[in-house]
Amino acid sequence: MTDSSSPPHQTPDDSTAPAADDPLTQDELDLMGELQKAGVPRREFMKMMGGAGAGLLATQILMEKEAYAQAAALSEGAAAAPAAGVPTVEVKFTVNGVEKTLKLDARVTLLDAMRQHLHLTGSKKGCDHGQCGACTVIVDGKRVLSCLTLAAQADGKNVTTIEGIATGDELHPMQAAFIECDGFQCGYCTPGQICSAVALLDEAKRGEASYVTEDLQNPPKQLSDDELRERMSGNICRCAAYPQILKAIQKVHQGRPVAQNWGFASPQHLAAMKKEASHAGV
Repeated sequence: MTDSSSPPHQTPDDSTAPAADDPLTQDELDLMGELQKAGVPRREFMKMMGGAGAGLLATQILMEKEAYAQAAALSEGAAAAPAAGVPTVEVKFTVNGVEKTLKLDARVTLLDAMRQHLHLTGSKKGCDHGQCGACTVIVDGKRVLSCLTLAAQADGKNVTTIEGIATGDELHPMQAAFIECDGFQCGYCTPGQICSAVALLDEAKRGEASYVTEDLQNPPKQLSDDELRERMSGNICRCAAYPQILKAIQKVHQGRPVAQNWGFASPQHLAAMKKEASHAGV
């Protein structure tokens, strides 16, 4: 038997949820629109909004939506403009021999300026903490970790990225040596490895010492394998192509000839490859 005087059973959702026809804020309307695309009806949405943490849920979903939109814009090559009220700086520098002027958020790193504003995507964002070396570029002849360097710090300086290492269609000897010695596998860290190796040899010519240099007054001009390993220790290769990387650097360092057995594909080559692939049903 049931007590007719007792109120009908109510769930917490029923008691706390707004009525289905209650007015909604614009944020709530936006959130409801997103959930309705996933098949959530309005009445269920109103129950959700009545539950604890609903405001946090709405904020999270809307922020994720905005983040996805920004990521999509960047993937299409659009550089994010500085937000209103954010301090900006004008950076004038020479990148791969070309003078550039950018107006940037003062917090933008050199890596993001290269990739997002100048569309030089050779320098890779690996750890974004200065620990892997994938973002290494050369600034005024010195190796720098571009993920830890503000773009503003490069003002008035010369920056060389992997795109500027070659001379036209002629590869830099270090690039050719990496290819000849099979100094890379997935290739993700390779731009940073090559930039680091090129600058490393210039540092050695200037007589700069390393942690393993025995005589700091007379650093060796001819670097041993241990010297090269130490000097390249900031560049991580997760494929573990270290023996081939070492071999490639030593080959250039010792002045041994490196054959360029690689070149850029011409439009005619690309057209022929495309035609061959279509015939093969690829």
